[in-house]
Amino acid sequence: MPGLVLHAGAQVSCFHGASATIAPSAPSVQVGGNAVTTVSKLPVGTCPFQIPVGAGTKPQPCITVEWATVSTKVKVMGQSVLLQTPPGSGPGAGECKTAEQITQGVPQVSSMQTRVMAT
Repeated sequence: MPGLVLHAGAQVSCFHGASATIAPSAPSVQVGGNAVTTVSKLPVGTCPFQIPVGAGTKPQPCITVEWATVSTKVKVMGQSVLLQTPPGSGPGAGECKTAEQITQGVPQVSSMQTRVMAT
């Protein structure tokens, strides 16, 4: 499935709104002036999510976004580039996960380049 090439300048957040950090893994290959990425596990900043437990709460923050959609044809330094699939086109781009690897939802992309696509 084709998708837009994800890059270091894109704004990605976990399901609860905390920002994920995209590492520029291939600085020599750029789209829209930003390095593309091949790193599929993105760290998440301070996620606010908690689970109510009786009188208290248990912090259950997202700590990573595990990107699932990668290019099968376009590779950089032998690694597949990450892709953002269009909404409604099937499985999401990835999953937001806790330290216990519990899936919390799909990552949200609020800003990224919209010209370069790959499959």
